Amino acid sequence: MANVSSTFGLFLAPHRDDVVRKEQAIAADALGYGVVWLGTGSNSVGDLAFVEEILAATERVTVATAIVNMWLDEPETLAESYHRLAGRYGQRLLLGIGVGHPESVTGYQSPYAKIVGYLDRLDAAGVPAEARVLAALGDRVLKLAAERTAGAHPYLVPATHTRHARAILGAGKLLAPEQKVVVDDDSAAARAIGRPYVQTPYLGLRNYVNNLLRHGYTEADVAGGGSDRLIDDLVLHGTPEAIAKGLLSHVDAGADHVAVQVLGPSPEAELESQRRLAEVLL
Repeated sequence: MANVSSTFGLFLAPHRDDVVRKEQAIAADALGYGVVWLGTGSNSVGDLAFVEEILAATERVTVATAIVNMWLDEPETLAESYHRLAGRYGQRLLLGIGVGHPESVTGYQSPYAKIVGYLDRLDAAGVPAEARVLAALGDRVLKLAAERTAGAHPYLVPATHTRHARAILGAGKLLAPEQKVVVDDDSAAARAIGRPYVQTPYLGLRNYVNNLLRHGYTEADVAGGGSDRLIDDLVLHGTPEAIAKGLLSHVDAGADHVAVQVLGPSPEAELESQRRLAEVLL
């Protein structure tokens, strides 16, 4: 299995360009974060070129895709890339894979069958189950993650989902939820930074909205830009110490690892927040 032994990693989202994210990944490695999760958005990444660049530029951190979209990259292409890198970097490589959301892909249909078929083809191409995790929100895909992969990487979830996901996954499977944070104890300013990253596109996507409705939120919470309650749960804010308590709620609920997505008004602000959080978390 890829090395995800540390409790906290950084989720580096594609709203920052690759030059910035490489700088953040190198800093994360030096600071002691365990994993950098490279967000892919709606991009094809099956060649793992950026993953290879980050692996080469760092020394110890595990580098994970978040996620390879099954509709955009063929499993054989991904497997070839995996084998190219695994021989050199071994357990520092983790494949996060998933089907994304229906609205993002033309001709999207039967997502569960797509996942099963994709995993079958990765098996045939020699990619071990312990080298991959599955983007999973609902019970059916969480169960599949437990059966066919090292575990699950849920995105945009509160700690109530983490507790539920652990019950579905069972013991011994990796559970690594993503959690957004803003290091700012001005609630209005923090919400102004965080809300756009929840509203667009996620509050317009039925799989994310339905998942939130299943885990304690109301139609009013998910309407418009989201209620303050929803935003405060999905984008933790405050001092590094206050944020650490919120992140540990995922651990208390059964997470092995939390992929922390630090949001800020600029790349420089995000990097400084990542450093401040490391002083408390690591």
